[in-house]
Amino acid sequence: MVMLLAALATAATAQVKREFRGAWIQTVNGQFQGMSTEAMQRTLTTQLDELQGMGVNAIIFQVRPECDAFYPSSIEPWSRFLTGQQGKAPQPYWDPLQWMIDQCHARGMELHAWINPYRAKTKGTTSLSVNHVLIEHPERCFDYDGLEILNPGIPENREYICQVGLDIVTRYDVDGIHMDDYFYPYPVAGLPIPDDVQYRQYNNGIQDRGDWRRHNVNLFIKQFYETIHRAKPWVKVGISPFGIYRNKKNSPIGSNTNGLQNYDDLYADVLLWINNGWLDYCVPQLYWEIGHKAADYATLIGWWNQHASARPLYIGEDIERTVKAPHPLYPESHQQSAKHDLHQQMKGVKGTVLWYAKAAVDNPGNYATMLKQNYWRYPALQPTMTFLDKKAPKKPKSLKAIWMPDGYVLCWTAPNGKDWDDMATKYVVYRFAAKEKVNINDPSHIVAITSQTFLKLPYVDGGQKFTYVVTALDRLQNESKPAKKKVRL
Repeated sequence: MVMLLAALATAATAQVKREFRGAWIQTVNGQFQGMSTEAMQRTLTTQLDELQGMGVNAIIFQVRPECDAFYPSSIEPWSRFLTGQQGKAPQPYWDPLQWMIDQCHARGMELHAWINPYRAKTKGTTSLSVNHVLIEHPERCFDYDGLEILNPGIPENREYICQVGLDIVTRYDVDGIHMDDYFYPYPVAGLPIPDDVQYRQYNNGIQDRGDWRRHNVNLFIKQFYETIHRAKPWVKVGISPFGIYRNKKNSPIGSNTNGLQNYDDLYADVLLWINNGWLDYCVPQLYWEIGHKAADYATLIGWWNQHASARPLYIGEDIERTVKAPHPLYPESHQQSAKHDLHQQMKGVKGTVLWYAKAAVDNPGNYATMLKQNYWRYPALQPTMTFLDKKAPKKPKSLKAIWMPDGYVLCWTAPNGKDWDDMATKYVVYRFAAKEKVNINDPSHIVAITSQTFLKLPYVDGGQKFTYVVTALDRLQNESKPAKKKVRL
């Protein structure tokens, strides 16, 4: 590994045109709890502006921390992590999910609604709303070390969570729906999961309790994926599992690590979901540092790259731990550059998700500055998902430059399209100098990714020639052929 890093240290930073650049905005930590509407919107606006400036193109916003909602819901109560009291609507009234969708889309970002599937109550919640699932159906939950969990062994719970997801995607123009790593609860030594009754009732002849629990989660993941895609085929279903699938001592295909395991401890068979196509992207939480004794980052990114590339693979990065750990070759520096170099070597890795948004905005160790000035210097389109849609829209029509009252404007007309998979939803605008070869694979020439059908041009005196190129993107960012226009600026 040291030899690999030494070779990487001399490599130039590559700029890619397609890359998922996400950031998690969590709410379960209470960072917004009890904030006024104005204060929360101001805080989020600052975060989104900073994230946009550093190149982030997708926000994963937590909207369901404990069977509650950061949006008006007829199924679940308003979250206490928003208003301070579960079931209490925000005053002045607003819809945080819709507001975030509007804000992200205005900045050219995707918005993925993040839900926790099974957690019904966190340890700190002392009062529940009368319409909370734990009050209405206590028999469908179990207590585990102070948490209340929707029992994955009860079929009605699968249906319930699917209805919550369906409600979100049918009422909101989200780009994705995202689940984190909490399936069965994280184990506590000496504390068994209380599911004997459900095992006797629903075991379907499965002899091993662990296999039965995995079966329960598998049924849910498959049902959830199919539910979302029946409603809106373009909404991406993403899952962010714990960073270790299995350790080698427990499985021949496991990683050379020693830690908690998705398969054995959380009953989450992530590779099965990937290989069966029950998710659209996977974000393993590789929050450790390079050289960690139990869970080495370099070992794990290589393992996920090798085993989990059948669906787009993005890496969950812990910013604070990254900047606290010394570079393995240059101890005076932290590990951001070393981790980025490893990303470049992994053909299956198509992006990064930052844990978490506030840490990125705080810019410890100049982490965000490096994204802005180097790694994410140029805009990036989302990775394609040809298994959902591989047909590109037609190219923009009637591309021309005209004088308007407020200046010189490049404008065009949307191409014809009837269905979701061939309609243009955004456009990419490129600029090339007079003698430059037009190459739309070079992201340094992207000047805008916009949902508008016009762009104001930086006119000076008409003394320089440029070629502008505009392409159309559909909902899954398949890109059309280019339309070109020569202008003098």
